Amino acid sequence: QVQLVESGGGLVQAGGSLRLSCAASGLSFSSAAMGWFRQAPGKEREFVGSISRTGGRTNYVDSVTGRFTISRDNAKSSVYLQMNSLKPEDTAVYYCAARYSDDVHSTRVVGARYWGQGTQVTVSS
Repeated sequence: QVQLVESGGGLVQAGGSLRLSCAASGLSFSSAAMGWFRQAPGKEREFVGSISRTGGRTNYVDSVTGRFTISRDNAKSSVYLQMNSLKPEDTAVYYCAARYSDDVHSTRVVGARYWGQGTQVTVSS
């Protein structure tokens, strides 16, 4: 059974930083592109960023480019989201997702099969 467990969320002031972690189990981790999504109250879930199987390629939504960084440690079956210069509009529940891919360079996570339960990030102004 695949499980993705996010951690690291919390309350932070605008301009601050948080590092989210997502630990995977039951997953052939190095065979999956990994992504982060978020959902703010009253809004649809949106893509934040993703990383290829080896970590060689990343992709971000424009609103977080330059502020957020995704990384992964295949030996630990974990993916991370370093969030800097946080803004109140970054407030949301953050989810990690996994999508198996035959392409080692792909960052595609649309249609991800596996999802975590989410971790709350709140940025105060």
